[in-house]
Amino acid sequence: MIRLHVTEPLAAGARLPLGAEQSHYLASVMRRQPGDALLLFNGRDGEWASIVLEVRKKAVVLEVKERVREQHVAPDLELVVALVKRARLETVVEKAAELGARRVRLAITERTNSDHAKTARLQAIAVEAAEQTGRLDVPEIVEPVKLPRLIQDWDASRRLLFCDEAGDAAPALQALAGQPQGPWAVLIGPEGGFSPVEREVLRALPYAVPASLGPRILRADTAAIAALALWQAALGDWRT
Repeated sequence: MIRLHVTEPLAAGARLPLGAEQSHYLASVMRRQPGDALLLFNGRDGEWASIVLEVRKKAVVLEVKERVREQHVAPDLELVVALVKRARLETVVEKAAELGARRVRLAITERTNSDHAKTARLQAIAVEAAEQTGRLDVPEIVEPVKLPRLIQDWDASRRLLFCDEAGDAAPALQALAGQPQGPWAVLIGPEGGFSPVEREVLRALPYAVPASLGPRILRADTAAIAALALWQAALGDWRT
């Protein structure tokens, strides 16, 4: 069953003309015809069974039928990742969406080799991953900011799993044992790791929980996947 993310409100009987890209996907790529079924979600109204109503020359029109899943709130988990090479960053965003992160924040650290990213492209990847994985919302991709600014603006009620591969941090599952639920973030550094000054600042934060991801050196994309999975297993929706 095809699932599409839309931005419009969803309600029984609503008719939605799709934009050019989604219309092309349904009509030309997937060869859908009037009467064919699909699912729609917008991150607010749950998931809705819908049909293709019209296949026009420039737009496909859908008709919303009935809600099949109520909207639910996933764990409040963010991923903060230092900018890495484009292909690896795209993998990080895709897997963060699959693993349930609500938001991906991009950080610029002392050892980051780039200070920009194509966030529109990353947001499109997040949308596609959400459509494929069955989640009812799409992670937000936040423009890159320098690490000191990120820390300065941080909400201290959101605890931070600081993946510190250069220190004496406890294993991640041990570090998370007994920790409270609520808002969390996972912090992953660049390929070269955090600088000594950055590590010192991060470990001094009262809301930071330093953790190790094992005895092997992990690339940033692998580390992000591992840390998100461990958090979901310890405190997230993998437990239910």
